[in-house]
Amino acid sequence: MALELTIHEVTERKPKPDYSHLAFGKNFTDHMFVMDYHAEKGWHDPRIEPYAPLTLDPSALVFHYGQSVFEGLKAYKSNNDILLFRPEKNFQRLNVSNKRLSIPEIDVDFMVHALKELVHIDQDWIPTKKGQSLYIRPFIIATEPVINVKPAEEYKLMIIMSPVGSYYSTSDQMSPVKIYVEDEYVRSVKGGVGFTKTSGNYAASLSAQMKAEELGYDQVLWLDGFEKKYVEEVGSMNIFFKINGEVVTPALNGSILAGITRDSVIELLKHWDVPVSERRISIEEVFEAAENGQLEEVFGTGTAAVISPVGTLKWKDKEITVNENETGKLSLDLANTIAGIQTNEEKDPFGWRVKVDVEK
Repeated sequence: MALELTIHEVTERKPKPDYSHLAFGKNFTDHMFVMDYHAEKGWHDPRIEPYAPLTLDPSALVFHYGQSVFEGLKAYKSNNDILLFRPEKNFQRLNVSNKRLSIPEIDVDFMVHALKELVHIDQDWIPTKKGQSLYIRPFIIATEPVINVKPAEEYKLMIIMSPVGSYYSTSDQMSPVKIYVEDEYVRSVKGGVGFTKTSGNYAASLSAQMKAEELGYDQVLWLDGFEKKYVEEVGSMNIFFKINGEVVTPALNGSILAGITRDSVIELLKHWDVPVSERRISIEEVFEAAENGQLEEVFGTGTAAVISPVGTLKWKDKEITVNENETGKLSLDLANTIAGIQTNEEKDPFGWRVKVDVEK
């Protein structure tokens, strides 16, 4: 059955926040996208409607057994254009999460269409200053009202949007961050759900994140769950190391999220003929490279922060400073190029930009 999108617009628009002091993810646009699923109907009734609270039965399965997945992407305004960055990849990855969490898959092409309509309706919410964007959060929750351990037969898919500035509190997005290497807790193991964007992964990371912040660090770098030896990813980012001219990032192994910015960086580096490899890399190798003067740059990649240079790594009783706590040239080049592609200021040889109609 073909899906038909219906639109119910607000009668009165909300006041906009102060765009010069945007907090991340605290203000939301006038509208949201909603679509329901029932085992007998499939995905149905896709609609754009005024942003409003939900009413859910206390026995909804999401509250008890955690069937919940989400995505994150952004919209940008450039002169008279509104642009999305590889949105089909986000919905394809949402289906990867869906499959692992026993949630029915979605139609990627339809969801890109629906997202364009939603962004078009709320385009006035897209901030225009450098580093600002409209953050987009698609998510799915199990809504069937039954307390029974099983895949739900009812779900709700929603998209909400929020104008945002920098992900980090520092006023300079490209200021190097301090990373604490976690050696007590583990994030995920192969065969688990670490390669998905499910809410439980993030809930399980909070204790380590709080510990890192108490010690004066910005983020947690996770090691593998078996040996606590091999680097996996940062709490909100994939991680890259430039060692003796080569860029190395942990290979996708079933417990690491396949980041879309990660993939974009790898494609860009290959396009620039910069040596790049995806492989296992131990934390010992990283610290030995630092001691030998071969660790040139470290940076994280993700939708929220895009490129986040790392200036400090703390592991057990050792702490190293990367590139004299300065943003490296490669990190800066990647950040400027990806941002330029996202905002139509750079050529897009990969076809990553997707334009939203400004007028209907």
